[in-house]
Amino acid sequence: MSDVFQSIIAFFSSIMVLISSFLNVPSLPGSGNAVEQEKFSLTFCEEFEGELDRSVWSGHYQYGNTSEARKGSYWNQYLAYTEDGNLIIPVKYLEDGMGGKGAGWYSAGIDTDTDAPNGFSQKYGYFECRCILPEGADIWSAFWLMNDGVYNENGTGTDGTEIDIFESDCYGDLLNNAVTSNLHYDGYGEAHKAMGAEKNYVDNNPYEEFNTYGLEWNENEYIFYINGVETFRTDFGGVSQNEEYLILSVEMKGENGIPSERANVFSQEAQFIVDYVKVYQYNDLV
Repeated sequence: MSDVFQSIIAFFSSIMVLISSFLNVPSLPGSGNAVEQEKFSLTFCEEFEGELDRSVWSGHYQYGNTSEARKGSYWNQYLAYTEDGNLIIPVKYLEDGMGGKGAGWYSAGIDTDTDAPNGFSQKYGYFECRCILPEGADIWSAFWLMNDGVYNENGTGTDGTEIDIFESDCYGDLLNNAVTSNLHYDGYGEAHKAMGAEKNYVDNNPYEEFNTYGLEWNENEYIFYINGVETFRTDFGGVSQNEEYLILSVEMKGENGIPSERANVFSQEAQFIVDYVKVYQYNDLV
């Protein structure tokens, strides 16, 4: 191959990378390393058999049977339930409201914060969720990690980082079979710092089929996976060195319980269906 031809190929490859970056086109799957499962031992396993164990899963920033505005919808933990071995978190319109709030769209966020009697948190390891994503524009589910250190405004994420393993906020986009991942620290005010959402394509239709979304977290970096295959890695902010708890949630874009225009035209109930959440620890740390 001539040097001129190689230069032309390199030039057009660079142009495509720039165009993809500008348009925020998701990265394609299947090019990374597979997760090395043999390095880990299971420390937490939730397969949602029987009733939802509310001694493990409590409301995320909700207490008792109360509803709290969460962007364009309301969260009430009691909308989350189990059925046929799956966790179901619906998003639906309630004409009569719920938990002290009036008419609007309702869903739930639940977590394993150790304030709950049997809550769970862990530092480092591999975290994985197998699920089907809710279908609808500006409606999105998430599997994420959190601790109170996220609110410390001290210029580093080492004391706590919100780790969004995935967020399903791409429905209705040109290429909507994708999820995003992000990192946040230094609170959510003026000092807030975020990595900027990393978008990755999902091979199997994520709104109809089960897929797994995972995170390997160690003292040096975060490594993200879809269906056991690495999508990207980063040490943005300095890696969190504190235990973090698990969160599963669904919400709608908007504010103060009023959904965005795209979300507001959605008229059917959507469901976030979770088959399992499993957490593993490095064998030498068990």
